[in-house]
Amino acid sequence: MIVKEFRELVRDRRTLGLLIMMPLLLLVIFGYAANFYVSSIETAVVGPEASHAAAALPPLFNVTVTQPSGTKADAETLLQGNKADVAFVTGQTPVLALVNGSNLFAAQSAVAALNKEGGKVDTQVLYNPGLKTSWVMVPAIIGLILTFIGTIITSIGMVREREAGTLEQLAVMPIKPSRVILGKIAPYFLVASIDMIIVTVLGIVLFGVPFNGNPFAFALGAAIFLFVTLGLGVFISTISQTAGQAIQTAFFFLLPQILLSGMIFPLEAMAAGVRWIGYLLPLTYFTMISQGIMLRGAPISSLWLPFGVLTVMAVVVFTGATLRFRRDLAPGRPASPARKEPAAGETVSTA
Repeated sequence: MIVKEFRELVRDRRTLGLLIMMPLLLLVIFGYAANFYVSSIETAVVGPEASHAAAALPPLFNVTVTQPSGTKADAETLLQGNKADVAFVTGQTPVLALVNGSNLFAAQSAVAALNKEGGKVDTQVLYNPGLKTSWVMVPAIIGLILTFIGTIITSIGMVREREAGTLEQLAVMPIKPSRVILGKIAPYFLVASIDMIIVTVLGIVLFGVPFNGNPFAFALGAAIFLFVTLGLGVFISTISQTAGQAIQTAFFFLLPQILLSGMIFPLEAMAAGVRWIGYLLPLTYFTMISQGIMLRGAPISSLWLPFGVLTVMAVVVFTGATLRFRRDLAPGRPASPARKEPAAGETVSTA
């Protein structure tokens, strides 16, 4: 039995890869990414004494914007557009420090450092005055739910077609593969949209999370992101023969998005190599959109980068999924082995 199990394990390369790669992945993630301390905070300094104040700041504050002619309104605009985590407004005593509370970990580090300055700086936290974790987590959890439905639920639902042997019937139907995919993901898109609305409303009601932005901009970002995750689910189903394989593969896509998207650990605190993995994940950009719209009331113009990246991802993923699915629907491909039920009185050999 031991030899038999080893042979089956070696033949099942996907499970073997899961056993080998998952511990390594967890080691790398928790070794390089599990860090809540932000050592560099993007900073803007505005006002008549901007240059002098920027030179006097501690190394923790990485000054990226200096505007001697800027005002408090300009500083708030920079924070709303996520151009900086902290904005110092000079020309008054004490100097005013505006902190972007939607970036929780950077805000906590900034407030802790500014409190050490005593009365030299007047600190004001915007977009999350109480630095509540729930205000930051709820917008990210919305994306996580959409990711779960798009990758795991969709891939399992489509693999069942293969297991039931009905996938080959679509090959003889006069329907394009792209329309087949759209027809199959439409119910999941509807269910995910309803779940998104429910979670968003509950987050606002139960945790007091504000919704300061445009609902239509939020819905547009969620729709594009959902197309990406649904495309991933379809792609996973095309490379899986069973529901178990689909779950294993979806888990590979899901785990990095939970840990490396900035949802739990701040991207700024990750090692450079691991941080760039986070920038390749769609949940990273939806979190930017959801937090920006819900907490900061940011317009689409200031969120053009995550909107653009998600749009490109949606096109690439759907194109790849359609090409893979078209190959499965190509006439002449061998049919998936259908499960045959034994006839009455027939003895099934297990040799």
